[in-house]
Amino acid sequence: MRRRKAPPAAVVDPAVQVGPLQLPGPIVAASGTFGHGDEVARSCDPTALGAVTAKSLAAYEWPGNPAPRLHPAPGGGMLNSVGLQGPGVAHWVDAELPALRRCGARVIASIWGRTVGEFDEAARLLAPAAAELVAVEINVSCPNLEDRARVFAHDPDATRAVVNAVVARGLGLPILAKLSPNTSELLEVARAAIDAGADALTLVNTVVAFAVDPNTRLPVLGAGNGGLSGPPIKPVALRAVHDVTRALPGVAVLGTGGVNSGLDAVEMLMAGASAVGVGTATFRDPRAAVRIHDELLAWCAAHGVTRVADLTGCLEEGDV
Repeated sequence: MRRRKAPPAAVVDPAVQVGPLQLPGPIVAASGTFGHGDEVARSCDPTALGAVTAKSLAAYEWPGNPAPRLHPAPGGGMLNSVGLQGPGVAHWVDAELPALRRCGARVIASIWGRTVGEFDEAARLLAPAAAELVAVEINVSCPNLEDRARVFAHDPDATRAVVNAVVARGLGLPILAKLSPNTSELLEVARAAIDAGADALTLVNTVVAFAVDPNTRLPVLGAGNGGLSGPPIKPVALRAVHDVTRALPGVAVLGTGGVNSGLDAVEMLMAGASAVGVGTATFRDPRAAVRIHDELLAWCAAHGVTRVADLTGCLEEGDV
């Protein structure tokens, strides 16, 4: 692996803190975009990032949704309906996590389930690898089979139950709850996650979307609906980060959604994020997260900002 040149903004302190999670840099590879193991890490040096979030895993192997699963969207966005395909937590711990750790990555594991019990089982299976992780992300943006398939993150009580179950496992790691922007109850869900013991929040997951192929008269995705990500959702993510951090002062947020440049990362931090997730940009350029890290530090140096952490919530605003 070729080592990158040192960024021109080396005088800027890049360290940030997301709740109890201390990171040497502000950019985190978002779940679902850096793979399960070292596949992307072979092209993008993970030691240059604050952390890498692995693709969300269930307690069992899961095949995901029918093809096609990806489709380009206007404005540089992407529609996806992968369906959380994965090998299961136990296989990942044994076969894929070691390769990622050998690359020097600081790893955040991400887990999902269809019931509270499945989240609990995923956390139990993750326990043997706790010493190899820096945090656990609970992806509650998935259907709850015990509530007519309503998404957990659309219901404060369901979110609270999931977070309670994972926290009760006592993994000894910071817990982040990944929330959905597709609800009018975002603030209530965020409060429920924190009250249940989450140390921080990941905001946001994809925006529900749909597209049609006029030639075939069919949906472009095999599963019909999908998730819109990339630059078109950045205003949605900024709104979520801003609203939640204003309503819940002191709650740490990993801001994710549409970040494609260092300036995008600056905006996310100013809106209230403590660190910034990079996702869809990685599909176009595996080294995008490192580039964005360097651009962020260069912007800080050019604007007299000596600590990236000082950007968090520094937005100057009146009543908005």
